[in-house]
Amino acid sequence: MNLSGTIDFRPKLISALSHYSLSRFKDDLIAGIVVGIVALPLAIAFGIASGVSPTIGLITAIIGGFLVSAFGGNSVQIGGPTGAFIVIVYSIIQNYGLQGLAIATLMAGLILILLGIFHLGTVIEFIPYPIVVGF
Repeated sequence: MNLSGTIDFRPKLISALSHYSLSRFKDDLIAGIVVGIVALPLAIAFGIASGVSPTIGLITAIIGGFLVSAFGGNSVQIGGPTGAFIVIVYSIIQNYGLQGLAIATLMAGLILILLGIFHLGTVIEFIPYPIVVGF
């Protein structure tokens, strides 16, 4: 592991925009509408199930979707709410409040950044395939 070199971080958005066209925009617009039809009501429901207002669930999905799109590593990547985290988010909110959820989110983001810096994404090889696919 060589940590002395520079970290090459270039969001896929930069390279994708270099050959973007009107027909591709139309395809992306249709895909965005379809994903929005599914994801936004789901985000509202997840907000309610997590113990916060539907507005917070909706705002979180919009901001998260934008960040995934802007900084994602794949031009066809879709990000959205997932039901597996309702129990975790609800528990954090009940025990520590919204401030605790914000801190837990920042800590999770920091862990992900550190995993990327130290090239630890290959650790997924040690997790059994059925667990990865099942999740």
